[in-house]
Amino acid sequence: MVKITRLSVITLSAACVPATTLYTGGDTSGCGKSHWFNGITQYRDIQSSGVDRSYGIHLPSNYDASRQYPTILGFHGSSSIGFFFEVDTGFDSEQFTGDKIMVYPNGLGGAWAGANYSKATVEQDLQFVWDMLVDLRQNFCIDSARIYATGLSIGGGFVDTIACNATVGGEFAAFAPGSGSFYTNNDENYQECQPARVPIPILEIHGGADTDVRYDGGEGEGGIEPSIPNWLSRWADRNQCDEQYQQEDLFDNDVHHLSWTCGGQEGVIQHYKTDDQKHDWASPDINFSQIAAGDWPTHISATTLITNFFMRFKRPAA
Repeated sequence: MVKITRLSVITLSAACVPATTLYTGGDTSGCGKSHWFNGITQYRDIQSSGVDRSYGIHLPSNYDASRQYPTILGFHGSSSIGFFFEVDTGFDSEQFTGDKIMVYPNGLGGAWAGANYSKATVEQDLQFVWDMLVDLRQNFCIDSARIYATGLSIGGGFVDTIACNATVGGEFAAFAPGSGSFYTNNDENYQECQPARVPIPILEIHGGADTDVRYDGGEGEGGIEPSIPNWLSRWADRNQCDEQYQQEDLFDNDVHHLSWTCGGQEGVIQHYKTDDQKHDWASPDINFSQIAAGDWPTHISATTLITNFFMRFKRPAA
């Protein structure tokens, strides 16, 4: 397990608790601080592990400094920055996050930890997430029971790395990788995944025609990746889910939705496979990742599905 330097008093949740018992802690010193240019992404610099790091933050246009907001962190893919993930996904739209805070971290060297081409170690990037959460809570009004993480490709893989860490992962209520490259949770090292609690809500979206992060796993651009069915099965085991999942086949059998019940709670783990989707962010409107992958729009909107999924879950109390 990776240890994280504790730079703020943020209570961690590590035990299985009833879903109705919610977390009420977290630093709220950022509440009451007003900000200019709400509705326009602003950029912040912080120091983490002795390195200059940065992230973008998009506040609702009607941001109320006295109201605690759900907060979603979005991790970009490789050879990219947070801005491109922001533009590609459309999370800033009023329909998705008009009442939420969006955060777009920037990875070192345009990537995140876990791949053989990564510039940061897992320890460094997890520490960056921790330090970023500290900075967010000290400067903005954050609801610590409703913090979420999503990401694309290596960003989605790093979201999984966060979920597998009992310290940093405990700060989040749910996770949603898209086309994730799960280098730190593959067939050889999956037993190192030690989440903060049971269950950990996870939604994963993946293309069946993805040739960069293959659905069946194998050698990827940055190392060995698990098959998506194996990855899902192991998360179902960790979450103590029912052995049998529910499946519905949609859009003339092109999209397959899988859902697990865990501890009597339906849909704690969910997965969407689009058979003809390549390595990109699922969207019915053409986006830059689809153009880069030589792909077409999909039947499903990852941004819609992920936002709705997140709002079903809050972080339980310790």
